[in-house]
Amino acid sequence: MLLASLNPAAVAAGADLADAVRIDGAVLSRSDLVGAATSVAERIAAAQRVAVLAKPTATTVLAITGCLIAGVAVVPVPADVGAAERRHILTDSGAQAWLGEQPDDAEGLPHVPVRLHARSWHRYAEPAPESTAIIMYTSGTTGLPKGVQMTRRAIAADIDALAAAWQWTADDILVHGLPLFHVHGLVLGLLGSLRIGNRFVHTGKPTPAAYAEARGTLYFGVPTVWSRVVNDPDAARALASARLLVSGSAPLPVPVFDELVRLTGKAPVERYGSTESLITLSTMVDGERRPGWVGLPLAGVETRLVDDNGAPVPHDGETIGRLQVRGPMVFDGYLNRPDATAEAFDADGWYRTGDVAVIDLGNMHRIVGRESVDLIKSGGYRIGAGEIETVLLEHPGVREAAVVGVPDADLGQRIVAFVVGDADSKALIDYVAQQLSVHKRPREVHLVDSLPRNAMGKVLKKELVQWG
Repeated sequence: MLLASLNPAAVAAGADLADAVRIDGAVLSRSDLVGAATSVAERIAAAQRVAVLAKPTATTVLAITGCLIAGVAVVPVPADVGAAERRHILTDSGAQAWLGEQPDDAEGLPHVPVRLHARSWHRYAEPAPESTAIIMYTSGTTGLPKGVQMTRRAIAADIDALAAAWQWTADDILVHGLPLFHVHGLVLGLLGSLRIGNRFVHTGKPTPAAYAEARGTLYFGVPTVWSRVVNDPDAARALASARLLVSGSAPLPVPVFDELVRLTGKAPVERYGSTESLITLSTMVDGERRPGWVGLPLAGVETRLVDDNGAPVPHDGETIGRLQVRGPMVFDGYLNRPDATAEAFDADGWYRTGDVAVIDLGNMHRIVGRESVDLIKSGGYRIGAGEIETVLLEHPGVREAAVVGVPDADLGQRIVAFVVGDADSKALIDYVAQQLSVHKRPREVHLVDSLPRNAMGKVLKKELVQWG
């Protein structure tokens, strides 16, 4: 059963929890979740796919849970998505209705409201494990967003593997303030809690004060969140009682890692994944947590590095290769895109992540970044942007940094850095040259007021290439 803690028979027999979910001022017990979400299921059970405007509200929680109970594929739609992208998501997914809240422009779809106080105790059979639970759309960095089909089996396998890696149990209180239209906030945070049976607290905005006030045992955050936390020492110290601080969705800067250790006494857990693969790598609760490294393959996961010709790359902790993965949580394919699906996998079922990485002799993985923007080929060298960013962030005058490769007639690509902070551009170039090989120094450093980021805090590097 995907939502194992919401077993109606167990809840009826007394396995209730008065505060299973706290979100947007609402508190939902397990019996509230079962009764209200089953009422939702009764209203949409005849549908194949429905769209949910994935705001962090009780309405969204019940809408998504109702779909999973009924076996109806849910299409989470970001609340701030543009009209053209929203239209594409709805058309491509074949969503038949808006469930719960709807945007001002509903694109002609009928509306099915969610009634928070309605209850039903109808028993639904558990849908087939191979059925699609969620169709989540990628960010669209390489053309129109593609619909990633997530099966119930894949979601369950990933949550169970993470539970083993993190010793995540029903005794935990999981806290985050992340969007419910991405893997991090929705699949790991909400569905993970409903499977494992722990209390789930959504803070709304992921502010340091809200995180400190929540008094959780397990916290999820993106690097931007953790950066803000360490800049609020009182809030950071309040997290010292937590069991695990987990960072993902983008690389955690080493200085932020170190500050979390200093202020909370906790080395953060870092993990790696994608919409297509869910989470495949993580540092372990009882294992090494090395700044800048995302750990080991989860149970059932295989990884490998290959070069441009598909030949194996040595696991020496230095040689960069293209990361490929296999495992039970990897998606089956893109909706309506057999061409893109075929391109994503090789003949043996290895998923081509599009990321480049290094692996050391102990099988620890470090993600260099996206092959398209973080692997810089300059003057015959293959250089990882993240290595340069880490050094820049160690400079006292740098608050944020992003490095890209800009087309160059002589070098192929020249290294360009964008920095938020108070420092001299030439001094930063010299600083990197002193810390790393000279060929890894930026040829240009641009001081900017802010870096362009998406909803998960990832820097939009393709936009920065245009700035360069």
